[in-house]
Amino acid sequence: MTSLSDVSLPSRVAPDGEAIGLDELGLAARNHGMPLELMRHDVTPLGAHYLLTHYDVPYADPRTWRLDVDGRVNRPLSLSLADLRSRPEVSRTVTMECAGNGRARLLPRPVSQPWLHEAVGTMTWTGTSLASLLAEAGLADDAVDVVFTGADHGVERGVEQDYARSLTVADAMNEDVLLVWGCNGVDLPPQHGFPLRLLVPGWYGMASVKWLRRIEVVAQTFDGPQMLAYRLRQDPLEEGIPLTRILPRALVVPPGFPDFLSRRRVLRPGPQVLEGRAWSGWAPVTRVDVTIDDGQSWRPAELGPDVDRWAWRRWTMPWVVDEPGQYVVQARATDASGRTQSTDPLWNRGGFANSAPQRVEVTVLAEG
Repeated sequence: MTSLSDVSLPSRVAPDGEAIGLDELGLAARNHGMPLELMRHDVTPLGAHYLLTHYDVPYADPRTWRLDVDGRVNRPLSLSLADLRSRPEVSRTVTMECAGNGRARLLPRPVSQPWLHEAVGTMTWTGTSLASLLAEAGLADDAVDVVFTGADHGVERGVEQDYARSLTVADAMNEDVLLVWGCNGVDLPPQHGFPLRLLVPGWYGMASVKWLRRIEVVAQTFDGPQMLAYRLRQDPLEEGIPLTRILPRALVVPPGFPDFLSRRRVLRPGPQVLEGRAWSGWAPVTRVDVTIDDGQSWRPAELGPDVDRWAWRRWTMPWVVDEPGQYVVQARATDASGRTQSTDPLWNRGGFANSAPQRVEVTVLAEG
């Protein structure tokens, strides 16, 4: 007899020499990263923002869809999309990054969606305050967690489940947390959570539950499968550290032009301007340092203006290329909390929060 454990094996780490398999290739075909040259835009063009969908994209009829707010509340609510859109509207430009960004660069490699560096994007999201909705429902005195459940349903690590995540009451009442129905001036596309999703600025993307259909306030810590999965573990049996806010990261817009297959960059000698974006979920980015010699020496870049508290920040650095040869460009970010992007990979079994600097290999051609 077939069981759920037969169709969804526990996550594992690939042994040395194991190539990316067909299952991982299938995930990479369903999901996609943002072409890094699009970091030249303050706001990622619609359709280019990174995408990760755990299960199927559910269909929602906006005429019949409702959001239920219940559990440990004084006044349970059942709201239509029109009810939500009639509430005070808020728009914020927010950078979102997948917790697994950089996973494929880790050795040994955790087997899952094989992200390199492109699992990021910045859009202007439109919705309404979650805190005001919870205040209207009235939280009971014993409320501990707020659980957000989406309409996407599947099997993961042998457990049949709806995708569900929670925030503590304190985190859920943060004024920046939104229920959003639009992005970049249009309705949410189906793949990004139409008709409604949660937006938790500064946190890795797993917290921003898509296709939101229920908000339940509970009197105990929620320990659903997705809360247990997103943890930093060295050993599969340890409790692990829960993932929350995005670690500082800077990425480089690949300079010059690419080789088709390897994506290695090619430049001709002369003045260049290196540029990229930097962000952190802990505090605003205050410094970006850049190297062109694979980390032997670092120079400070110039930072552009803030687009939004929760959006990435542009950085630039002039580079006069005098000599042909091979170069490796990297960037690292520091934020106002004093956190600096690590130069070493953060290995863990889930492949999460690997913010080790991107290495951009550049070949500078001889003149003529």
